[in-house]
Amino acid sequence: MSLVDHALIDRFLEMMMAEAGAAPNTVAAYRSDLTLASQALSGRLADADADALVRLSGGWASLSRATVSRKSASLRRFFAFLADEGHRADDPGQSLPRPGTARPLPRILSHADVDRLFAAIAERLAREISDPNDLRLAALIELLYGSGLRATELVSLPRAAVHPDRPFLILRGKGGRERLVPISDRARAAVAAWREHVAADRAWLFPSGKGHLSRIRLYQLVKALAADAGIPPDRVSPHVLRHAFATHLLEGGADLRALQSMLGHADIATTEIYTHVDSSRLVELVNTRHPLADIPPRVDAPPRAP
Repeated sequence: MSLVDHALIDRFLEMMMAEAGAAPNTVAAYRSDLTLASQALSGRLADADADALVRLSGGWASLSRATVSRKSASLRRFFAFLADEGHRADDPGQSLPRPGTARPLPRILSHADVDRLFAAIAERLAREISDPNDLRLAALIELLYGSGLRATELVSLPRAAVHPDRPFLILRGKGGRERLVPISDRARAAVAAWREHVAADRAWLFPSGKGHLSRIRLYQLVKALAADAGIPPDRVSPHVLRHAFATHLLEGGADLRALQSMLGHADIATTEIYTHVDSSRLVELVNTRHPLADIPPRVDAPPRAP
């Protein structure tokens, strides 16, 4: 495997752990799949085009459907990562086979779970001996859940990104795409309280050493907060909080297109993953929001034509 492939695979897997909350077994399987693919392509996986991937997947004919599905998923996510991070101008992953296994829904946090997370933060902030790190945690969680930021977007916010008198920020997300992100009054207040502890000459809102807070450290902070709140840490990650933001907005009646814009999805199909609202909620929406909802049904049969 080439040094380029090795470095990019490591960065991809770091993202999988920090943003998607991937389990160790998943990360190990992805590493194996990507390493084998790199070896099969003579260390040129990161540069592979669609034709090369078609030839590569042609050698999977004897493998089970589940294995082909996993290998395809590993490679597709890897190439999507390369495109989103600007390492490639295209995404050849669409040429890989799709055996038909369903894409799993993201993990879910209930409103009660979120309330427990914020209650745990409130307990920390109420301590007699204050700790600025608690203010930092409050700002991080308010922005994750209140605005649906990606982990990378959050930790790399400039110090002055969130303005106290502006209820939004302009964010450059995946693939260099700009979007407008609404910021709640709560989040702006939490950021303002934390920013007082960030030196004016620091470039980042969440500094660490000479740079900014890492995605891995954010992941650890979120896990620790979940444990304090009595929620199994494996159920919570920065990406799960982003998902909770989307799910709860949708349950509250948010428009799917507006949600797509706030999340920064290039394709509405990606946003539709967040529409795992239960069937009773969908029935309620039809019965209460449909234009005919307030018109009583006609129960008498029309007369027959002579």
